This record gives sequence, structure tokens and C-alpha cells, in this order.
Amino acid sequence: MSYQVLARKWRPRTFQDMVGQSHVVRALCNALDQDRLHHAYLFTGTRGIGKTTLARLLSKALNCEQGLGATPCGRCGACREIDEGRFVDLLEVDAASRTKVEQTRELLDNVPFAPVKGRFKVYLIDEVHMFSASSFNALLKTLEEPPPHVKFLLATTDPQKVPVTVLSRCLQFNLRRLSPEEIRAQFERILATEDIACEPAALALLARAADGSLRDGLSLLDQAIAYGGGRVAAGEVRAMLGTVERERSFNLLRALARQDGAEVLDEIARIHALTPDFGGLLQDLLRLLHRLALFQQVPATLAADDPEREELAALAKAVAPEEVQLYYQIALLGQRDLTLAPDTRTGLEMVLLRMLAFRPAEPGSAPPVATGAGQPRQAPPRTADGPAPSRAPTAAADHSARAALAAARLALSGKPAGARPSSALPPTASGGAQRPSGPRLERTEDWHALVSGLDLGGLASELARNCTLGDWDGKRLVLLLDSASRQLRVEIAEQRLRTALRGVLGSHLVLELRVTTPPDETPARRRAREQAEHQAAAEATLAGDPGVLALRDRLGARLLPGTVFPSDSPSPEGDDGP
Repeated sequence: MSYQVLARKWRPRTFQDMVGQSHVVRALCNALDQDRLHHAYLFTGTRGIGKTTLARLLSKALNCEQGLGATPCGRCGACREIDEGRFVDLLEVDAASRTKVEQTRELLDNVPFAPVKGRFKVYLIDEVHMFSASSFNALLKTLEEPPPHVKFLLATTDPQKVPVTVLSRCLQFNLRRLSPEEIRAQFERILATEDIACEPAALALLARAADGSLRDGLSLLDQAIAYGGGRVAAGEVRAMLGTVERERSFNLLRALARQDGAEVLDEIARIHALTPDFGGLLQDLLRLLHRLALFQQVPATLAADDPEREELAALAKAVAPEEVQLYYQIALLGQRDLTLAPDTRTGLEMVLLRMLAFRPAEPGSAPPVATGAGQPRQAPPRTADGPAPSRAPTAAADHSARAALAAARLALSGKPAGARPSSALPPTASGGAQRPSGPRLERTEDWHALVSGLDLGGLASELARNCTLGDWDGKRLVLLLDSASRQLRVEIAEQRLRTALRGVLGSHLVLELRVTTPPDETPARRRAREQAEHQAAAEATLAGDPGVLALRDRLGARLLPGTVFPSDSPSPEGDDGP
């Protein structure tokens, strides 16, 4: 007898055998026991999690000769034929191979006829999202009001491509991805029944490699049994999965933890001799950093028998949580830029060197800088104005730089960028200049200058431009939002505006927005007024142009409204505002 693969041999025969889909099984069983059956069901989810299996189990429950219910006998002719894929009243269709509307109409021609053997005629359409628009249209009417002896069971991995008109006619069940623990537990049951020796660490590796799909996991388990000659060992599974070099990724992280640039480059050279996929190596580093961050914040997320627990625990002590976050962000951005590098090795080396070059800033001191010898170089000494600036490429640092620029602009009290800064610095007793303690925010012009210097975009920028200064006592800032623009007040925009203002006015700032009719001109209204004045001036200038006047007098020409724009306008549709 030929060998039967585990994915087919261990396909669930009853609802109770299903793994990880209890929420769907419960709904279907209750509907069957209470005879509350819908005429169309849609099962959605990623590959290998039981969509088609559930549809076949439902077909068995509908057609079991022992009666309608949630526990089909599995022994009658209908149950056996459905298990073997030869039940005449179960029509399984692959939508990808029947995309033409003529094929769909041919399929539906038999809908009015009664079932041959079973209680119901069941149409199981797999990957239904592959139907063409015409095929869906041909299916709609039948799907909405089929004969009482017909049931439609649809399955898809991409429900977004299914028309809403079809979705509205079906009961939709979303199947979830299985967790590694659920997949590993199923592996243990199967191997115990099959009497195959295994190592727990090997099953953990296979369950994680299955990526939420039990079918993929069983295929990997089949491969591992064949690779190991009838047993499943951790070392052999690592070699089979290509994770034998996972230690290389750990070596890179250990070298980064020691700030040893020479060791990082040496490890890359050793890896290069193995002709690896450096893009895959960077992805592996991202996965390790993710697992490390999870373990640092929530240790319970890492199973006690995880084969990498000891290495991750050691790294969690050697690398600070903020460094892990910075490494992850640099690696994530580096993955995007890897294809732009001269070659992938160069790109990966630059990503790792960037991790060494930048460190999270610590309050009151500058971070050490890594050297090739693995010893941190002393940070630059503190200057008279405070600690030396941090070199960390964080969003906070970038925002602080922009905030400083905005503060400098405010210090000029609304004067143009070309004004002399010294005029804003009051003289000291010795005749020198003294820095202001903070940006001025006393008049409308101060608010206009502040808005123009804020690093904002999108909705948050529009929110700031439609506000005027209400009150500012050094801690509490009251802004008056133009009632005509009240729709701009959404939580995310207000939060971004508050963050930007705190970067300029201090982290202690308390922001209050009041919707009213502002007594002063908002930046948005000022910009609109200035643009309108600019536009009017351009139209007046053109209307008085001698050439235009000559064309009007001789040919009866006229200027069409809306076709005149200032010469410095970027485009008719453009916005020349900041």
C-alpha cells in the first residue's frame, strides 16, 4: 500500500478533531443541532488552517444517513464517500480553473435538480475570490435564493476580493492562524500515535517554521521524519530548515552587544564564505530582535522549553531594551535600502555599522562610541552649555533639532529669517548678548511665527494653522480653533500638535483647544487673504498691460475668469503656502 502523507492521513474526520478553530466549530455545531441552517457559508483565512476541511465536515453533517446533526457517524455510505472525495452530491470546484462566466453558468444549470443520494446538494467553491466579475454576477441570484435542497460553501484566502454583494448573502466565518503551541501539541499527538521518536526542541522549531499553518507544519514534519530516518531530532531539523546557521545571527547580536566592530565584520566575512542570502540574514536578525524585545518586556511570551531561551536570556541582560528598539528600527529601515546598496553584503555591513555608530541618548551624558577593538571610546566632554549633543538617529532627536530651529525663529519675535539674531538678544551688564530663557508667545505674530516653524504635516498642520493664541502662562496654552474648521479637531491631530508644541515650549505644556470665532486672524486665514491679494494684484496688473489692452481693443479679446495666476505660482492647482 502506498504511503499516505500526514496532512491527508490526519485530516479531521469530525468537528471535535479540528485544531484551533473552536469559535467556528461551536457556531456550526449549534446551527446543526438546532436546525438553523443558512443556505450559504463563507470560510476565510490563510492557507492550511482548515477552510476546506470544515466545509467537508459540514457536508458530512448535512448528508449523514443517520440524521442531520453535529456528530456525523462517519460509517454510512455518504460519510465514507465524502471522506474519499467521491460523493455525487458534493460538487467541489476550484474557482481559479473556472473563471469564465460560461463555466459558472454551466455549473449552476444543475442547481434546480434534486440531489441524487444525499439530503442536500452541496457546492463547495474553493478560492472563490478568483471568479471573474461576470462569474460573480452569474452567481448572485442563485446564491441569494437557492432551492431548499442546495447549500453553498465558499472558501477564500483573500476575502477583500470578494464583492460585497456576495459577502452580504453569506454567513462569514474567519478562521485564525494557529499558534506554535497548538501546532506543536498536534505534532506530539501524531508522533505518539505513529510511534515515532522525537525531541521537544525539534517540534518547537517545526511549529515555528509552520507560520500558523497546520498543513504546512505537517508537510515539514513529514520531511523531518524522512530526513532523520524515522526520528525527529533538533540538530537534524535545524539542518533541514537551514537554521543551522542561526548561531551566526546570535553571534552578530553578541558582537553588537559588546560594541565590537571588528568582531561584527569578522563574522560577516565568515558568513560570506558560506554564500548566504544576506537579505534573509537581515530578516533573521529582525526576528531575533523582535523575540528579544518581547522577552525583555513580557518574559512569559517565551516558552520554558524554547530551544533559544538561554541565548535570548543572556542577550536580554547584555543589551538594554532601548538599544534593542534602536537596532530593530535601523534594521527595518536597512531592509528597505538593501537593494540600493552596491551589493547585499555591503548593505548589511552598513546596517550593522550604523547600529554601532548610534546609541540611545542618556539623560545628562553623551553615549559612548564603539571602536574597532571592542572597547567603548569615551564620550566627548561636556561643554559650557551642557552635555555634548547625542548622535542617536531617533525621531526625538530629529524633532528636537527642528524644535530648536522653531525656537530660534520665535526668538526673533516674528522678524524675517534674514534679520540679525543679535537684535533679539538683550545685552548683559558686560555688554555681551544673553540668550532668552524661552520663545516669546505673547502676541498673534508670535503664534504665526511658531506655527511656521513647527515640524508638522497633514491634519495636524491644518489644525495649527486654523488656531489663534488664546492664553499662555508658561505652562498652560489655550488655542482658539476657528469654528468653521471644527472638523479638524481629531484626537490624532491634537496629539501630534501637542507633541510638537512640547518640543518647543517644554514637556510640561498643557494644551487646551477651544472652538470659537477667533478674535484674531488665524495663520490659515492670513495665508488665504495674502493669496487673494496676490491674485487680485496679478489680475489688475495683467488687465492694465498695454498688450492685453491692444488685444481687447482690436480683437475684442477678454480675460477669462480663473485663468490668471501670479507669476510665482507653481501651478494653477498648486498651493504656494508653506
